[in-house]
Amino acid sequence: MGCGSCSTGGCTPAGCKSNGSCLTNGCSKLDVYDWLSDMDMPSNYKPFSIIEIKFKGSRKDFYVNNDNIYLESGELVAVETPTGGYDIGHVSVTGELVRMQMQKHRVKEEDVTKKIYRKATAADVEKWKAAKDLEWETMHRTRKLALELGLSMKISDVDYQGDKTKATFYYTAEGRVDFRELIKKMAEAFRIRIEMRQIGMRQEASRLGGIGSCGRELCCSTWLTDFKTVSTSAARYQNLSLNTLKLAGQCGKLKCCLNYELDTYMDALKGIPDNVNVLKTEKGDARLQKTDIFKKLMWFSYPMEDTWIPLEIDRVKEIQEMNKQGVFPEDLGESAAELESQPVKVLDYENVVGQDSLTRLDERNKKKKKNKNKKPGNQQQPQGENRPQQGNRPSQQQGNKPQQLQGNRPPQQQGNKLQQGNRPQQPGGKPQQPQNKVANAEGATEIVQAEGAQNDGQNRNRNNRRNRPNKNRNRNNQNKSNESGS
Repeated sequence: MGCGSCSTGGCTPAGCKSNGSCLTNGCSKLDVYDWLSDMDMPSNYKPFSIIEIKFKGSRKDFYVNNDNIYLESGELVAVETPTGGYDIGHVSVTGELVRMQMQKHRVKEEDVTKKIYRKATAADVEKWKAAKDLEWETMHRTRKLALELGLSMKISDVDYQGDKTKATFYYTAEGRVDFRELIKKMAEAFRIRIEMRQIGMRQEASRLGGIGSCGRELCCSTWLTDFKTVSTSAARYQNLSLNTLKLAGQCGKLKCCLNYELDTYMDALKGIPDNVNVLKTEKGDARLQKTDIFKKLMWFSYPMEDTWIPLEIDRVKEIQEMNKQGVFPEDLGESAAELESQPVKVLDYENVVGQDSLTRLDERNKKKKKNKNKKPGNQQQPQGENRPQQGNRPSQQQGNKPQQLQGNRPPQQQGNKLQQGNRPQQPGGKPQQPQNKVANAEGATEIVQAEGAQNDGQNRNRNNRRNRPNKNRNRNNQNKSNESGS
């Protein structure tokens, strides 16, 4: 959703989500809510003649409305500039709220001399838009010129004046920079009046914007307008580790949010005693290891022990007074035992989403792997099952496992194992060639791998032995037929 009243056209609101009156990238952190707009003024009231105007970035200024032009918040106006020409800006605040803003910034009425010329016309807006479109290209060309001259400076932003006659270049540098030669080349390239203004790292981050470590847009680019100094003592009071990678923001300085909760910590520290680094007891000297500001607990430990003993603030003060009087308690463990004996309120965890297990996906993957392993060809017979064997079974080599035949086969009893070997000779036919099959007692067959030439010879001998009773029966039948014929 783009801005409704923004003259730049179609810019997207940023963190403040304001729909309108933005100059760059939709950020309207300079907007002020006029809470006096709905109030009825007295009949003889004379409107305040000074109006607050906002420009690109975090720049605001006060102007005198000598012609008593009726203006509302968000309108574009043409205003006077100190160096000549005019500039285009948005109306920020009108009426009595401007008087309060001037008191806040300590600006006197007689010090405001710049005037408001008129409401911005269509020609003024077109010229202003054309000037704003040149800012990006101008900034990159200036950076190339600074690199060619070897200047240790970074051009971070460019602000064109509304009449396209002057441009202000904002840069950051560690020290002073001699940019006289750079200004000559810039004047020849752009044909405008140039102003160089050095800003700090925080102001640069405010102009560029970005996402902080908290996941939200930077405070300096959305709502924070004034920057206060942040020291490492703010981190010490809040018991934060002095790690520059975590405490520093995108500007390279300490984060501004370290000051947000500092007052709360300072109030909580008022009840905690100072200079309690050591408590003397008969067992030895106990040194302070940690202080929980909001729970009002202090942990102590003895030099030769690894355990920490928690003590309440009142007990620490009592022992401290005893040490001043030369009295030493026996051990701090007694106070810790009393503290542990007190009932502790345990908060129950309620699983609302139903995804409390971090290893739930791993368990599913294990089940899938088990199902893949349980295929029909890979199933193994459980150990310990008694299987009746028919006949002697030749020794099998490792790795040759019987596979089941596809198709119809006669039913077989459970527990019957197949024998490796070749089929016996069929009556009335020639002995068959050895094949890769195994004969069961009931006629079931399965495909197996050949065991080798030695196993084939052993199988032939066994088959011959099995066929001998059939030959004897045939001879007996022939003898009986001959006797009956005679």
